[in-house]
Amino acid sequence: MTGQEPEGPGEAAPRCGFAAILGAPNAGKSTLVNALTGAKVSIVTHKVQTTRFRIRGIFIEAGSQIVLVDTPGIFRPKRRLERAMVEAAWGGAADADVVLLIFDAGRRDIDPDTRLILDGLKAQGRRAALVLNKIDTVKRERLLALAARFQEEGIFTDTFMISATTGDGLAELRAFLAAAMPEGPWHYPEDQLTDLPMRLIAAEVTREQLFLRLHQELPYALTVETDAWQDFEDGSVKIEQTVYVQRETHKGICLGKGGRTIRAVRESGQAELEAMLERPVHLFLHVKVRERWVEDPERYRVWGLDYQA
Repeated sequence: MTGQEPEGPGEAAPRCGFAAILGAPNAGKSTLVNALTGAKVSIVTHKVQTTRFRIRGIFIEAGSQIVLVDTPGIFRPKRRLERAMVEAAWGGAADADVVLLIFDAGRRDIDPDTRLILDGLKAQGRRAALVLNKIDTVKRERLLALAARFQEEGIFTDTFMISATTGDGLAELRAFLAAAMPEGPWHYPEDQLTDLPMRLIAAEVTREQLFLRLHQELPYALTVETDAWQDFEDGSVKIEQTVYVQRETHKGICLGKGGRTIRAVRESGQAELEAMLERPVHLFLHVKVRERWVEDPERYRVWGLDYQA
């Protein structure tokens, strides 16, 4: 399916467009994308900077196909990968029909990373819609004061108060996005939820499980690649992946005593993939040391990041 045409003279013309979700690390961007699409298309952890590249989640509302662009959190980058991540986030905003700035309403004021985004949007002359997230944790008076504080910035066309976790306020946000999309044929089939290849999604699922079980800096020093994908006649699939770490000591931590950590990662990752694919999955994980994987241009190409950023 390459596009959708109205079914009759009384039908409204189809709409399709892109909505970029910007925010500081851990503001809830990936949780919002998953909530709006109704499926897990982006990994979510309690750690900052989990998302490394632009992820597109797709949903349909009132005849509009909305392509959500979940971007890496915007912050002041120090390393090559961080620079590429931040550039990808700004690229997602530049190409979008609508920009959403999501902010953790639990914060008392505008933090430095969010200030960086506000200044960047102003420099680009971009308007945005404000999305105050996690409202279930904040009193109404404080929410209203926070919304008024953001309105002083002069770039917001609309304000939404939501909880991406509970679903509060999402109906209004979906309706807004549907109406804001430009007229045009849909870019993706009606049942497609993301444009990421399944091999990459599977690698992200495993990386999410590693993030949830490992601490401090180690999750940022590893990556996961899907090496092989084999479908069987009985409907099951065999997936082989490699976890690359930068140091030999990291390998031992990933494996855990007696292999317990990597076994737990494999079991939870396999269960998650089975739920996503709706078929049996046989997941095999290997851990290897590749000291300079973060300097490998091929990794950046796979993620759609600019190695030269």
